[in-house]
Amino acid sequence: MNSRIVNGWIGALILAAMLPAAAQNFPSRPVRMVVPYPAGGANDIVARLVSPTMTQQLGQQVIVDNRGGGNTLIGSEIVAKSAANGYTLLVVAAGHAINPALYTKLPYDTARDFVPVAQFGDGAYVFVAHPGAGVSTSAELIALAKSKPGQVSYASSSTGNLTHLAAELFNSMAGIKMLHVPYKGGNPAMADLLGGRVQVFFSTVAVARPHLQAGKIRGLGVTTGKRTPALPTVPTIAESGLPGYAVSGWYGIVAPAGTPKAVIDKLHAAVLVAVRLPDIREKLLGVGVEATEVSPAEFGKLIDTDIEKWRKVAKPLNISME
Repeated sequence: MNSRIVNGWIGALILAAMLPAAAQNFPSRPVRMVVPYPAGGANDIVARLVSPTMTQQLGQQVIVDNRGGGNTLIGSEIVAKSAANGYTLLVVAAGHAINPALYTKLPYDTARDFVPVAQFGDGAYVFVAHPGAGVSTSAELIALAKSKPGQVSYASSSTGNLTHLAAELFNSMAGIKMLHVPYKGGNPAMADLLGGRVQVFFSTVAVARPHLQAGKIRGLGVTTGKRTPALPTVPTIAESGLPGYAVSGWYGIVAPAGTPKAVIDKLHAAVLVAVRLPDIREKLLGVGVEATEVSPAEFGKLIDTDIEKWRKVAKPLNISME
């Protein structure tokens, strides 16, 4: 028999025998948690909320490493090509499942090159309207858009992100066509909504909440399948006029594919301790995120479902981010 094949088998057997011991001793050095956005954004805030508790639980420093740029592709590629040992993790948001619909060629395969570790939380977006639009519910907005095809304008914080595709999913399910007006960020989009230059916007809770509380805009519905404690008086979009509508701006952690299950289990357990702490749950709600406790398998199913959902929504829009 070829000596290379025999040596390969021996090496594989030795590696297999070593994995349980390596997982048992994990972590023996600091863990890097890559945030594929600049410091200060929601992803960064969420990561820095849970990392201190993870450090305590794991007995090693969990270091947040901001690697922004390329619409998250730079940081994501770093993790995808890292060793599958649990020492390099990626903080992901819903956009992680949108990118496969926007790029014909990614430097990694979203479904193949990552394995789910833990979901931090379920982030509701909120569908808001300028008072001048004359609508207070999703049903009223749908009726207005049907009476004025292409004349109701909606803002997005960027072409191809969740604020854009959430609106296009709404269009598709409601059988309407609103006019898309993209901006460079949620704050400029909100500024024009407040000024009446656009009529509606699928906003993050963090950006919309102060203006909702001040009565400057109206909340037509939150995007998640159930109401959020972050905006307890605002119904879901499904409740207020479009049954079956559900979109989550979730946050979580993934690791390179091939990371041992025992390592994933340890990381998952550390995250669970963090999201169960009342102080962290309250701070997560401050950025519109409701802490969740789901298994890695359930988180993986959510990612896979969203990849297919957003591919269907984006395909007829012919969006290309190359």
